[in-house]
Amino acid sequence: MKLTRKLVLAKAKASDLESVKKLNCWGCNLTDISIFSQTLNIEVLTLSVNSISSLSSLAGCLSLCELYLRRNMITSLSELSHLRPLTRLRVLWLAENPCCGTDSSQYRLTVLRCLPRLQKLDNQVVTEDEVALALTDGDEVSTPPVTEQNQISSNGLPDAETENDPLNYNMEETNKIREELGMKPLSRDKFPSLSSPSTRESKPSVKKTHTLDAVLLLLNDLDEEDLHVVHTATQNRLQTYTVDFETLKESLLTENC
Repeated sequence: MKLTRKLVLAKAKASDLESVKKLNCWGCNLTDISIFSQTLNIEVLTLSVNSISSLSSLAGCLSLCELYLRRNMITSLSELSHLRPLTRLRVLWLAENPCCGTDSSQYRLTVLRCLPRLQKLDNQVVTEDEVALALTDGDEVSTPPVTEQNQISSNGLPDAETENDPLNYNMEETNKIREELGMKPLSRDKFPSLSSPSTRESKPSVKKTHTLDAVLLLLNDLDEEDLHVVHTATQNRLQTYTVDFETLKESLLTENC
């Protein structure tokens, strides 16, 4: 599963990626996290219990202080080289990844040699003696070769088809947002991936629903002056609908006469 812009904004309750500071994506079955090449101000990130194998997209998250990656599919400690530029990173949880191997002591020394600024690794405090020992006894972490997937993930460009698809939210996420907004949950037949081919014609109505959700979420970030502007624009829009309705009604009455 690819983590999309819409899902990030929904989970962080943010209006744009630049304002996302904390994000919890625990257990979301993620494999593609290339969106993080656009969340440059994020500080605390939870990605535990997923299927992530590459950390290349995190190389530009220079404000990142805490990163939780427990139980993923990171096979090589060379992926840690992508975290070297993150000079503010102080907490890392990497346990239960294939890259940890069977020698827990050597694994820890290798991680600390690559990232000596860490203050806590796998929920254990890092000591000065550990860091000193790591610099001499830890294995050198090499930079992983650039793969096609890494190139795609690091270009910072969202997948147009995926990003623009209003059905990118799954049913659980959409209904969670609607519940928070005091709205009724959508039924399964509103989601083409969960319904029969005949029900997939409902896509425009679902798109309209997501648009409404997005507007309502954005209202939380507006101050009083901005809300007045929205209120005026809404009134003008409603007035247009009223005029159109009255015109239609008058036209129908004229035809009947």
